[in-house]
Amino acid sequence: MKYFYLVLIIVFASVSCKKEIPIDYAIVSGKILNSDAKKLKISSSDRKINKEIIVDNDGNFNDTLKNVKAGVFSFYDGKNYNNFYGVAGNNIIINYDAKDFDNTLIFSGKGGEVSNYLLAKKKLTNELVGDRVEYFKLDETEYKAKSQKNRDVILSLISSFEGLSDTYVKNEKKDVNYSYLNSLNSFEYAHGYYTENQNYKVSDTFLDEFKGFDFNLEEDYFTSQYYTYLVSSHYRKLGREFAESNQIDNSLAYLKIIGDIPSKKIMNALLSEQIESVKYSENMKEYFDMFMKISTDDADKKALAELYEKVKILAVGNSSPKFIDYENNAGGTTSLDDLKGKYIYIDVWATWCGPCIGEIPSLKKVEKKYHNKNITFLSLSIDKAKDHDKWKKMIVDKELGGMQLLADDAWGSKFVQDYQIKGIPHFILLDPEGKIVKYSAPRPSSDKLIELFDKLNI
Repeated sequence: MKYFYLVLIIVFASVSCKKEIPIDYAIVSGKILNSDAKKLKISSSDRKINKEIIVDNDGNFNDTLKNVKAGVFSFYDGKNYNNFYGVAGNNIIINYDAKDFDNTLIFSGKGGEVSNYLLAKKKLTNELVGDRVEYFKLDETEYKAKSQKNRDVILSLISSFEGLSDTYVKNEKKDVNYSYLNSLNSFEYAHGYYTENQNYKVSDTFLDEFKGFDFNLEEDYFTSQYYTYLVSSHYRKLGREFAESNQIDNSLAYLKIIGDIPSKKIMNALLSEQIESVKYSENMKEYFDMFMKISTDDADKKALAELYEKVKILAVGNSSPKFIDYENNAGGTTSLDDLKGKYIYIDVWATWCGPCIGEIPSLKKVEKKYHNKNITFLSLSIDKAKDHDKWKKMIVDKELGGMQLLADDAWGSKFVQDYQIKGIPHFILLDPEGKIVKYSAPRPSSDKLIELFDKLNI
């Protein structure tokens, strides 16, 4: 009998002492009506989670997001886009009719209340702001007054919305206030852009709310999207000023500024966003060394080291990666080595890329200005083989000049892979010997491109 009780005690102890495994995933499910979508793309705001969820023939989907950190996620079915709130342990259900997306989208399930709040907030904000162009064209007094009113209305929405936790409400109220400050911070540039007055400056008192502002609040940095924007904007401005006063590369100046941030957590978070920037630095080795010295995040240092091994061949002065026998719209094929003897300005683009097409008018002007000069303008399309005819047609319809080539395997083309190109349009400048002058050259619409050409006496 004593033996029996001893066994019970041991079993009870082993069960009660068993360590609970924390939940680090969220479930996303739902149904889309009246849609031919075959997948739903899910992305976290920090881009660390990117997943495609299969949608069956009846519009149903159900999948798990792993390693979820609390925050805003986006979903996109190929036509419709919106945000939802995700946190480990949630079971978010997304339902809508694709034919009436704005009026039928609704969230339910565990954690659905926050997502419905975000949806209501988005709709209310759009109503309050109205035409964004006209909003930014207001004079600064009217703009600030309207922004303050908008902030107060959203704060009232938070207080009246049911189902939100006290912690979420507290953090969201701070985020709304930071959103208001962010709107003030961005006004000068936006107003100047939309009024076509690039010399516009706000008054000395317009940004008084920033007097004594603390840019080193760790809790707010990791819970408020708009506080993160403000911090990033602040240190980038300091970086530009440091680069100008010390006549050094912008990327190096920014690293130097980040390295002096009192909060190591914020410092590492900002550094983490700069790993890919090693590709764009004119001093890759110095950038790499400085990052490795400053960062205290082993995972980020490992990621940078791995990337640097791939991209150091792209440093200024190195011979460019090659392409061989790419289809030339004018007939036959062309290899990069065929073009030696002149500078080569390469525009990596595609017919489906809106920003690429937006650069075409500026590219035509630059081509005309430098016609018969010591430079070849090469447009390299990464369209898929199935869009071959579309590529040929756009060349005719848009009256594209320069040399028009088609890469052999779209994004998978070795030339594109060697250059570590992750987004387009992407512009590259090579010298007459085929060596890299700029891995990421200025766009045709940028005045800096002409400044660069003039500096090189092209």
